[in-house]
Amino acid sequence: METTDVFRRLIIGEKLPTSQAMHQRLTKLKALAVFSSDALSSTAYATEAIMLVLAAASTGALGLSMPIAIAIAVLLVIVSFSYYQTIHAYPNGGGAYIVAKDNLGIAPGLIAAGALLIDYILTVAVSVSAGVAALSSAFPALNPYRVHIALFIVVFITLMNLRGVRESGTFFAIPTYAFIVGIMAMILIGVARVLTGSVPPGGPVALEPIEDAARLAAQNLTLFLILRAFAGGCTALTGVEAISNGIPAFQKPESDNAGKTLIVMVVILCIMFIGITFLANHLPIVISHEEGRPTVLSQVAANVFGDGSLPYYYLQFATLFILSLAANTAYADFPRLASLIARDRYLPRQLTNLGDRLVFSNGILLLAATSSILIILFNAREHNLLPLYAVGVFLSFTLSQSGMVVHWLKEREKPSFTRTTSWMFRVFMNGFGALCTFVVLLILLVTKFLEGAWIVAIAIPIVVALFIGIHRHYKEVAESLTLDGIEPFPLTPTTYQSKNLLPVVVLLNSLNRASLQALEYAIRLSDNVRAAAIEIEPDAVENLKKRWRQWNLGIPLDIVESEYREIGRPLRSYLHEIDEENPHTEVPTVVVMPEFVVERWWERFLHNQSARAIRAALYDDQIEHGHGRPVVMVPYRIGDALYEPIELLDDDPEPSPPTAPEKPPHP
Repeated sequence: METTDVFRRLIIGEKLPTSQAMHQRLTKLKALAVFSSDALSSTAYATEAIMLVLAAASTGALGLSMPIAIAIAVLLVIVSFSYYQTIHAYPNGGGAYIVAKDNLGIAPGLIAAGALLIDYILTVAVSVSAGVAALSSAFPALNPYRVHIALFIVVFITLMNLRGVRESGTFFAIPTYAFIVGIMAMILIGVARVLTGSVPPGGPVALEPIEDAARLAAQNLTLFLILRAFAGGCTALTGVEAISNGIPAFQKPESDNAGKTLIVMVVILCIMFIGITFLANHLPIVISHEEGRPTVLSQVAANVFGDGSLPYYYLQFATLFILSLAANTAYADFPRLASLIARDRYLPRQLTNLGDRLVFSNGILLLAATSSILIILFNAREHNLLPLYAVGVFLSFTLSQSGMVVHWLKEREKPSFTRTTSWMFRVFMNGFGALCTFVVLLILLVTKFLEGAWIVAIAIPIVVALFIGIHRHYKEVAESLTLDGIEPFPLTPTTYQSKNLLPVVVLLNSLNRASLQALEYAIRLSDNVRAAAIEIEPDAVENLKKRWRQWNLGIPLDIVESEYREIGRPLRSYLHEIDEENPHTEVPTVVVMPEFVVERWWERFLHNQSARAIRAALYDDQIEHGHGRPVVMVPYRIGDALYEPIELLDDDPEPSPPTAPEKPPHP
């Protein structure tokens, strides 16, 4: 085994066979940790986001944080009801993207997809940055190293997720439940002390320095200021949609388990959010934008447990871990959603590939890279990222709930439809939820626009344009490869029979004009031609076998099993077997592959990834066995005139197979 492979196995573990996919699914206990860590962790900064806005008016305005928190909790229940319906209506996952695409059309579906992908990237950046803020609150000396610590955490979470869903779920369950226990203990003890009057006198104090006249004018408590505070607190809803996106990761019955997990998450989230806000309104804490000042949660914990006490540090570290590892929710959902979008040909096909540990490794790496860039650009300051955060969330909420309204209305077309109270209640709740989240979306855009929401407002159309550009290219490719207009015929090498028994294998994964051209080229080289497909995607192989039977090309098709979804080792073993079956030839089996040639540079990244893997595998094989294997690339230019095959037939309808020459005597 090569050194790089040994290191890879050490870091992410041994490869998992495809047959183990079902055993990698999550129990409700682990799923709550994986899919709810983002939503639950938002309680660490949602209350502070409300109070920081209200502090611009006066200390007296901080009291409004409680009714604002209750209003947000009501909105949370409404949105969660909608996603509970989505879980059972769309058990294959996909959340807002699938719901919007199926019920509102392609464009709303792509908008929801773009908003969700951006939201997941921001989830990682915000969660990790907030975790570092909790750490620097307890240890101020670490403040200059925020970015370095944040990037280290991103790398760590990335490696854990590359090890597989089940293994990462086991690991991330520990900090999630440690945080829940710590917050619940703080709320119980804190509320008891408030009710018994055994807390330090005084309430929250706003320390907002007046810098100029504009700042002075902002001190007046206005409806706009209240709406800004409400918009800031709505970050508590981020991550609610995660469970509906990841239904296939649950153990059977998937929808029931996902629905129950969602209910538990919402109950815990409401208790924690309202409890922290209640304590923040009854304890002497300081609200300020000043750099290096302890977070609201840190101050509440210090008042309840005692500053510097063991429970205080327990909660600080639990907060650090849950905030940092809350990014795991995005790691669970971003790759899965990206694979669904890629399957619909709106993202590169490479994002559909399962890695060594049965996870979408390419999606995980893409998420890590993009979120790291944001952490560096915004200096790991979560409050700089929060204005960007909630816009995409509420856009996807609105589209998802609007889509569910259309979904229920479509049921009226069924012959067995009956207008029941339950049906009308669902329509009303989804419609009311869509209206509420749309209003919140407008509030976010208006109140947070100049603070950074404009970036997301621009980024979403750019991402949608990227989707459309990729899909347009794949559509052009499909039109160039289609077999429409060609009648199936046996591709038997008789007219250009070369009497050459050199073994030739044509590698393909589908039957189209490019692979047909490669097959025609191969039979001009030899009379001993076979086709082979490596079974990485079972559905694609089944389609190939069906199409192969329909066309009856007269060329044998071999399906090379790949237990671990890899190309190199199964291909080399298969070619060695063909070599052994043809000992009379001195030249190893020739490999013929179709290769796409595209016009624009960026289109190259959308194709020929398998061809590169095959060339690398054959190169390694050459080094290992000391002989070269001929590889012939047959280019197929996308966008040119459609390739028309030449039917290689003669008068003999059933040509006799070539006979192998006598083996030369052994020297």
